[in-house]
Amino acid sequence: MIPHYQNIHNQFKINGFHFDKEALFQLAYSLIKEGKEHENDLGVFLLDWLDEKETINLTTSGTTGPAKLITIKKQSMVQSAIATGNFFDLRPKDKALLCLPARYIAGKMMIVRAMILGLDLDIMVPSSHLDDLLPNKQYDFVAIVPLQAENSMNKLHQFKKIIIGGAKVSDDLALRLKEIKSEIYETYGMTETITHIAAKKIGEEFFNVLEHVSISVDDRNCLVIEAPGITDEKVITNDIVALQNDKKFKWLGRYDNVINSGGIKLFPEQIETKLASKISNRFFITGLPDEVLGTKVVLVIEGEEQLIEKSIFKVLDKFEKPKEVIFIAKFTETGTNKINRIQTLKKHLEKTV
Repeated sequence: MIPHYQNIHNQFKINGFHFDKEALFQLAYSLIKEGKEHENDLGVFLLDWLDEKETINLTTSGTTGPAKLITIKKQSMVQSAIATGNFFDLRPKDKALLCLPARYIAGKMMIVRAMILGLDLDIMVPSSHLDDLLPNKQYDFVAIVPLQAENSMNKLHQFKKIIIGGAKVSDDLALRLKEIKSEIYETYGMTETITHIAAKKIGEEFFNVLEHVSISVDDRNCLVIEAPGITDEKVITNDIVALQNDKKFKWLGRYDNVINSGGIKLFPEQIETKLASKISNRFFITGLPDEVLGTKVVLVIEGEEQLIEKSIFKVLDKFEKPKEVIFIAKFTETGTNKINRIQTLKKHLEKTV
């Protein structure tokens, strides 16, 4: 029987202490009144979760457009938590770590999984690294973003299972992650699907969807998701994929990022993956108008202008090679610290007009 969102698992703990519903109320008020910023966010979410409303408001990341407020059923978040628990074989009393902000969906869902599945959850200050993790501390499960993985390679062995989401895992990072003995997965999802609906082991090509999720593509070859119990309607994405079947897919790139250069369709994300180990600064690939090609491939790099050796482009196919390199002192970011490509480029172009 699927637990109701108001039922708190009797094995659930935060920082080693069990909390029932009444104790969680007291904890939430305490965190809001006396806690640090990340604890305030946790307290606010707990109060939202424990109130009488059956829904909760979430803000989308704003990666590919304006961030927007959406309303999600709490029971749907429970279903998502159970699907994750089944996929990764999480059990009551498993030790988990929350090192993501409770302000956003990924952090909220770690808390929901702990309450529903009976996990023993430790809370850490959200940061770009896990340096504060005690050397002798061992965990069964953690959710992190690629930047945290990149900055914490010497800490990842302390986790039995790791899921990485929020942005694509580069080929270079994937190669290094494969050397770690932990079970490490890249996940696919979004706020609208209540975090991830698919995962793949690092180094594998195809994502496997979670239970009760089925997939198809529309006429743009973009992924369409059906997840009964989690989403009421089909979720039509802007992610171009290659389907192996209705349970497995390979991610190719964003429809809104595709560059049509001289009649050749190019995926910026695939070019970026090839260049990831060649450029130390943050960067992205985009397209700008060109009289001959229609649209030309452009490399945009964060930081002061510097000489870029053409030899780094040897890893790219003929049509993938940038026709121009642009340097921008500081990229514009979304609320979840992702690069906002559209706004970054827009501000740069406004300055050069």
